[in-house]
Amino acid sequence: MGEAPGSLAREFSGLSDLVYQVATTDAHAHVFSVLEGWDWERRTAGEFATDVTALAKGLVAAGIAEGDRVLLVADSNYDWVRFAFAVWSVRAVLVPLPKAVSEERMAHVARETRPAAVVVEGERQYRAAVALQRELPDLGRVWRYEEGLPVVAGLGTYMDATAVRFRRDEVVADDPAVVLYPMSTVSRRMRGVVLSHGALLTAAADLVDRMWPRLSELAPGRASAVLDLPLSEMSGLASLVACVVGRVRVGLVAPGRLRRELDRFRPTVLVCRPDLFERVHGSERASAHSTDWDSVGTFNAAMDAAVSFDQSPKKGAWRRLSRSMYDWSFSKIRDLLGGRVHLAVCWGGGLSERLDSYFNGVGVPVMQVFGSPETAGVFVANAPGERVAGTVGRPLPGREVWVSPEGELFVRGGPVFLGYWADGEGTRAAFREGWLATGVLAEEDDEGFVRVSGRSRPQASVAEVPGRFVRRARVLEVVTEPSAEPEAESPVVATASLPVVEEPTRELEVAPAVAAGPVGVSGTGEFAAVGEGSRDAEVVAGFEARLRAHPLISQVLVIVEGRPFASALVTLVRDQLEYWRLVNGRPLSMAPEEIAGDRDLLREVQGLVYEANRSVPRHLAVRSFHVLAEEFTVQSGLVRPSGELRREAVLRAFSEEIDGLYRVRRE
Repeated sequence: MGEAPGSLAREFSGLSDLVYQVATTDAHAHVFSVLEGWDWERRTAGEFATDVTALAKGLVAAGIAEGDRVLLVADSNYDWVRFAFAVWSVRAVLVPLPKAVSEERMAHVARETRPAAVVVEGERQYRAAVALQRELPDLGRVWRYEEGLPVVAGLGTYMDATAVRFRRDEVVADDPAVVLYPMSTVSRRMRGVVLSHGALLTAAADLVDRMWPRLSELAPGRASAVLDLPLSEMSGLASLVACVVGRVRVGLVAPGRLRRELDRFRPTVLVCRPDLFERVHGSERASAHSTDWDSVGTFNAAMDAAVSFDQSPKKGAWRRLSRSMYDWSFSKIRDLLGGRVHLAVCWGGGLSERLDSYFNGVGVPVMQVFGSPETAGVFVANAPGERVAGTVGRPLPGREVWVSPEGELFVRGGPVFLGYWADGEGTRAAFREGWLATGVLAEEDDEGFVRVSGRSRPQASVAEVPGRFVRRARVLEVVTEPSAEPEAESPVVATASLPVVEEPTRELEVAPAVAAGPVGVSGTGEFAAVGEGSRDAEVVAGFEARLRAHPLISQVLVIVEGRPFASALVTLVRDQLEYWRLVNGRPLSMAPEEIAGDRDLLREVQGLVYEANRSVPRHLAVRSFHVLAEEFTVQSGLVRPSGELRREAVLRAFSEEIDGLYRVRRE
């Protein structure tokens, strides 16, 4: 692929230069792939630049000024990328949030950043954004997120493109490009991390240069990647910018769909988190176990051969011959990843040393990398020919790392954030004598390779994050209760009890009876007769919606009728369960059922229930809950095709667990 493109990217003033530079030098180069029905259609650099310019003209026509914030609430796809580059082209600042964001979090971010415009996907978020216009005078435009964003592009139909060019020419590297609000499972509110154009470009260029020995082996136009990492999160945004810098054609899919698309897309560059490798390895191991003992033995021998080959400093003829004996097995692993992977970039650390060596031995070169939002996504990375299995590599050029006596990783040098949005104190608390804290626990070996083990704080700043859930002194201890022999569709569960609210002086505060506003889930059907009728049903539906708004929670079922007090069944989002395991330093071997019963996780759910209880009357306050590791599904007969829970079916399926909630209370 020729000379490393990192040096060119570092000379750019802004992120939009990436678009127009490629469109000028090679307008027919394929830069993106878009999923149209069942097929991936390619988009050229010229087409992409034209689309970005159309949206940028619309933003100028709408009155978006330099430095204005634009809030984008949507899932990741081609239109998300077009809109983001349009925002950067007019020297505005992007504030991205995922479509699944709660109304409360979206309102908090909007009140803090005071955007000039909001683009939202989903009716619930759209209504909430319109309501915010009454209290935020700066919020002049609220647009629905539709395919192609025709409303935005239509505003600039008759505007000359020079208006966009003038804005682009004024962009400098130190201009803020993004205010990123990271996701957390331990805090309702996270500080907004302000990143400049220069920081994102430099971090991406440094990462591409480190991977270039491998990328350069691909012929021009052959480098391609499919991403399911959310672009509203640092790993997704950093991956996108790095792919554009490295001339890697990008396709985007919704989170959780990556493995299904690998067969059709067949990427040559795989960008993912560790859980993809864990699932691929786990499925092959399970397949071997379901066959016979000979298959199990063969699988284990093949894995040992791959690990031994990767970890051997000298790969002589005998070792290559030993490995080739199992290439028929390794080819199946490579085919599961699309069959053409030439380089795999694994974000976030957490891939065990053995699995790291296994996939490299199989013929999938995995390079683990790590960073934080405050460092523009990456500051350490492995490199082809210079990697140590199980580590996240060495610092990128211009960076130094230091591990404190307490085990926290600090970094100095390289691109860093401009600060936390509207939080000077929090920004100052993120640094110690010129070293940026990371909030990450790690070790560094004698050769400078870093091994990440967990997190000590949600963000770099040592100042307490506003809104973080803290366990109250009077809260009863979380109890893990063994369940009876589960049915086929009933996962292992964990139980936690909350204090019974009997007097106003008790620790748990419950608000007076309030009428719930409109919510996304109706109180009709099997649950229409709860409490005092439809009013209570609306309040309960609102309670359930508040819990579901948290990224960790998938489904909630509140039980009231015929019981002495309210209780709840709670299921967890599988992908977020893996994310929680990673950031909290739990072992990779920990099963979902074990994670769901983890005391720290139960305390987090307990904090969510406390907060939700403040909005409901006393007789509907949930006092016990039960956490399940597996979500209710249509296949299990517990969910209708519309997505609504079959409440009576759930109550029957988990009757023993529900009864156990009340036994715990009495005991």
